[in-house]
Amino acid sequence: MNIKKHIPNLLTCGNLFCGCLAITSAFKGDLILTAYLVGIAAVLDFFDGFVARLLQVGGELGKQLDSLADMVTFGVVPGVVMYHLLGHSWLEMCKDYQNCQPVASHWNSSINTYYSYVEYIPFLITIFSCIRLAKFNIDTRQTNAFIGVPTPANTLLICSIPLINEFQPSVMGINILNITQNVYFLIGLTVVMSYLLVAEIPLFAMKFKNFGWPNNKMRYSFLIISVILLILFHFIAIPFILFLYILLSFINNRSTNTKTQEN
Repeated sequence: MNIKKHIPNLLTCGNLFCGCLAITSAFKGDLILTAYLVGIAAVLDFFDGFVARLLQVGGELGKQLDSLADMVTFGVVPGVVMYHLLGHSWLEMCKDYQNCQPVASHWNSSINTYYSYVEYIPFLITIFSCIRLAKFNIDTRQTNAFIGVPTPANTLLICSIPLINEFQPSVMGINILNITQNVYFLIGLTVVMSYLLVAEIPLFAMKFKNFGWPNNKMRYSFLIISVILLILFHFIAIPFILFLYILLSFINNRSTNTKTQEN
């Protein structure tokens, strides 16, 4: 048996296992552990493709396995995390309101009815992640690039929120919790990120076919700036890194289009 060809699949299974553990920890209310498990899964997800290309053992099985694992880790998990974040923020908002207003039974009834309509909005992320992964499997344009925000990037953004809430609730005198624990911010973020998952936005992929600078300068630039941001700003840097990723992709696309027109 050729052990070498199964190494990438083993890494993919590690990604899937981390996703399963992340779901269980999320339902136990430990979103910090969930975030760390997603971080490990993201590393494994990067290296399974990298190792497959390095060993030249890619195949249809690995492609399908990767998508199925990603659906769990980067599809189900972010929906569950956002569900918990929204529920916690809703409870905090209700407590604040009750501290300022007389508690009336009719108010409790109407507010609970309203919440019953919005509490499952976070699972739009899971639905659109599934659509995004299905499109990726059949879209020939996404061989060396992405169309729409990749599911791991979206999941890392969402899982950074509990880390920010826990370790960086205030930055430079700004109360970050006023933003990250705001119900309407979380609902808005859910809708926006669900759209970006399937939007027709070309984004460069972190796929290294070689390690030379000329063919990878955008990737190296992104990695270097991202590491600097993480060192300086820790978890709160993650949303800015996603923005940087989209910005650099636009710059890369314009540069590519300009070269194409010149030729």
